[in-house]
Amino acid sequence: MASLKALKIRIGSVKSTQKITKAMKMVAAAKLRRAQEAAVAGRPYAERLEAVMASLASKVAVGPSSPKLLAGTGKDQVHLIVVATSERGLAGAFNTNIVRAARKKAEELEGAGKTVRFYIAGKKGRVLKRFHPKQIAHDQETGHIKYVAFTDAQVVADDVIRRFEAGEFDVAHLFYARFQSALVQEPIGIQLIPVPMPKAGAAPKGGAAIEYEPDEETVLAALLPKNVTIQIFRALLENAASEQGSRMTAMDNATRNAGDMINRLTIQYNRTRQAAITTELIEIIAGAEAL
Repeated sequence: MASLKALKIRIGSVKSTQKITKAMKMVAAAKLRRAQEAAVAGRPYAERLEAVMASLASKVAVGPSSPKLLAGTGKDQVHLIVVATSERGLAGAFNTNIVRAARKKAEELEGAGKTVRFYIAGKKGRVLKRFHPKQIAHDQETGHIKYVAFTDAQVVADDVIRRFEAGEFDVAHLFYARFQSALVQEPIGIQLIPVPMPKAGAAPKGGAAIEYEPDEETVLAALLPKNVTIQIFRALLENAASEQGSRMTAMDNATRNAGDMINRLTIQYNRTRQAAITTELIEIIAGAEAL
């Protein structure tokens, strides 16, 4: 049985930890609102750009003269999986779920005989080096910790496009967590390069007739790199909101668990103290009777 001094020290230590987790929960809650607003505000632009790209792609005949980001390399043997995670931990299963989804996709591709490489965007994605040490194509920090900057997405997008044009891979996938609420963050994966073609028979949204100047091919060639950047920027915004929501939930659970532990240790401390007092009284009584 632990001594009274050891129990008292442990109770003090847990109380200190509880103060930290409670403070982290409050900070995450304050940051969550701003990050959520940024993520929600960025969705319409990214979704509308996707619709425009699909509309343009449906009007352009894919051929040797088509932009490479649309037509691809003509093969799908080498796949690059861009894994976007956070720069910090203590966010529950947020980063773990993204990495797990990316690894599941990699297993499916490898099962089909494809070659898989990983592009890590965020420090917490480096856990992939334990499982796939020879398949890491690049390790890129997303830069800012306090906020998401468009330049961070631009750096990643430019590097991925450069690698694609250099022939390092044929298809790129992007994995991140879509923010739904403080309790739910859904890890999802999308095809980033080449731009997915609309399904046969699927009509683009909106029935308005659109004329492009100078022509569809030129506009599409200019928008394709921007689309890659915007989709990565959306992933970083969604991740920022998901990270704060997951951290707030994790710190709330940690604070509750610390409170339960304090209660259990306090009961144990009181029982140990009562047992010590009872033992002392018995010794005093026994000594008095002996006299």
